[in-house]
Amino acid sequence: MRIRRYDTSWNRPQGRLEKYFRNIQQDLKLFFFLLFLFCLYRVVFMGILANFMGSDVGAGDILQANWTGLRLSLKSAGGFTLLSFVLVTLPGILNPRWSWEKLRLGIGTVASFLLAVLFEARFPYYEEFHMTYGLQVMQGVHDDRSALFMTMVQEYGLPWRLAIAIALTGISWYLLRTLLTRVGTAALPSLARSRQILTMLMLFLATVSFAFVARFGGGVSYATGINWENAGVTKDEFLNECILDDVQGMYRAIQSEKRMKAGAVYGVNKDKVREMAERAAKLNGNTAAAGDDIRSYIVRQAPGAKIAKPKHIFIILGETWAQWPMLEKYERLHAADGIKSLASSPQGYYTQSFMPNGDFTSIAITGLITGLSEVNVRANYQPRSFKEVYPTAMAPQFKELGYQVDFWYGGTPSWDNIKKLALAQGFDHFYGYPDFKAPKTNTWGTNDRNLFAALEKSLGDEPPTVHLIMTTSNHPPYNVDVAAEGFDLEKAKSLVREIIPDASDPDTLALEIGHYWYMDKIVTEFVHETMAKYPDSLFVITGDHAVRTNPGPKPTLFEFQSVPFVLYGQGVTKDILPANAVGGHTGIAPTLINLIAPQGFTYHAIAPAIGETPVAFNRGYWLNNQVMGQVEGEQTESLPGTAGGDAVAGRAQLDTYLPMMRTLSWWLLEKGTTMN
Repeated sequence: MRIRRYDTSWNRPQGRLEKYFRNIQQDLKLFFFLLFLFCLYRVVFMGILANFMGSDVGAGDILQANWTGLRLSLKSAGGFTLLSFVLVTLPGILNPRWSWEKLRLGIGTVASFLLAVLFEARFPYYEEFHMTYGLQVMQGVHDDRSALFMTMVQEYGLPWRLAIAIALTGISWYLLRTLLTRVGTAALPSLARSRQILTMLMLFLATVSFAFVARFGGGVSYATGINWENAGVTKDEFLNECILDDVQGMYRAIQSEKRMKAGAVYGVNKDKVREMAERAAKLNGNTAAAGDDIRSYIVRQAPGAKIAKPKHIFIILGETWAQWPMLEKYERLHAADGIKSLASSPQGYYTQSFMPNGDFTSIAITGLITGLSEVNVRANYQPRSFKEVYPTAMAPQFKELGYQVDFWYGGTPSWDNIKKLALAQGFDHFYGYPDFKAPKTNTWGTNDRNLFAALEKSLGDEPPTVHLIMTTSNHPPYNVDVAAEGFDLEKAKSLVREIIPDASDPDTLALEIGHYWYMDKIVTEFVHETMAKYPDSLFVITGDHAVRTNPGPKPTLFEFQSVPFVLYGQGVTKDILPANAVGGHTGIAPTLINLIAPQGFTYHAIAPAIGETPVAFNRGYWLNNQVMGQVEGEQTESLPGTAGGDAVAGRAQLDTYLPMMRTLSWWLLEKGTTMN
């Protein structure tokens, strides 16, 4: 067959076959151009963040990641190209006189802009979450958008990153326009009418076959192709995340959200809710449980008070209060001297075997308010949360013990629906920074000094109180003048370079450590000042999550996820709880009730008290008192200061408690207390 060059005049009348043949060639140009962008951005990202790779990564691993990524990106490039095929190519069959080439260029330009924006945003996102987009994206949709926007501007370089994205889009537009308008396409010779129909059919089948292979990532089925669920083919976590292009990362986030909303969460066995309820009762020694009401299976009895009833109970959730600065290897940073002094005091108890409820502030708060494990059903937006009080909610149970229950937050009361949730679930008062008339000192609200000053001022002759407190200062944008507060920032920068030599940005990490130090200092001062005035006080100090500030590009699982648990105050001794007791956020309220309630006091909780469960977990990770691992992965490690540890036994513990706690939490959020 003789191939002739196609006349580049777009408006010349053409037969349907010739028009279709030309259009699919133009679509192929668009497809391979976008595929090139995906692969280019992947390689550049790998190169810039190469320090996140493991030390044992070789050239073969990098090549494998890029080859697998190329196959996966066939899907992403194909998705954009499908728009061109449907909106430009198919209409050209109906009327060959239609010429919508500019629409194809527009589709490619919009796609290039989206890819450039996602590429730029991927750098700070990965450095914070060690992922190529995940469920954190969906959480951000419900966050305070104005505060989030300002954080992106002030901390993550939104203006200059957007400028780079626009520049990349301009370059992409020029290259794509050149490719579409100046690189010719082959044309078909004149054919007999019978052969035209056959050729059209063959071309259409070839198009469908090509789309089919692209849809399955270079395969012919789900089993033979590549998709976001099976793309992690290398031994290195960083490379496995690089395999996912930004579109596939966003697709993963959206699909994970949909699955979780539908109850498709690991460990949620909604068809076995009765079995899980019976398991909860058995683990708690509740032999009287019966019927269809979940409440009868999760009712517990306090063993009897271990300490005198405190006048004030303070549950302090420190923003990003990760546990790793407390480790010996980071001791010279002196970031956690305050909490360590409280933990080592004769009036202090500390365990390192502790996990947050999730990766976000609101997940920690909702877990404490409701007593329910994180199953990606947002209690703070769930209609049921505002119609009825969950039987596991903390406030009503403390109120039965004679306490007034208040929430103190350094941010705005409207943030993420938290005030509305707290009041609906039985809290007596909610105080955000406008309520106590503190100045706004950062994007999210006021600083920790103002928060605790207002709380301290409020204490007096009121009835016994439980205060749930959420700090704000240890959060981007990091704008506290830590040097003026007494932190030697220049020394910290030097120490970070020495102690964490692979830190990608030592100066920024030192500033973050300074804010951690500031939070630690303010909280410790508040504890000492309050104890001096009200010695019959009890404090719980923990973090909302650990994710954000990491000691270098390759933190351990413990450094990446774990938060501390410190109990301090009247009656607290080193053996008030078992040594290295295991627990998590939802076990805090049961623990406090067991410590202060009279024998026989009944309350409801799915989570056991801290020290009564052998394993704790959040969305992606679990630990016991020796081992930490991934919930849906195989990676495990020994906890700091321990050697060995039976990961298999730990996994068995997880498989006993996680399905029970998640299933019952999901059911209460979605279905209520009746099992039918």
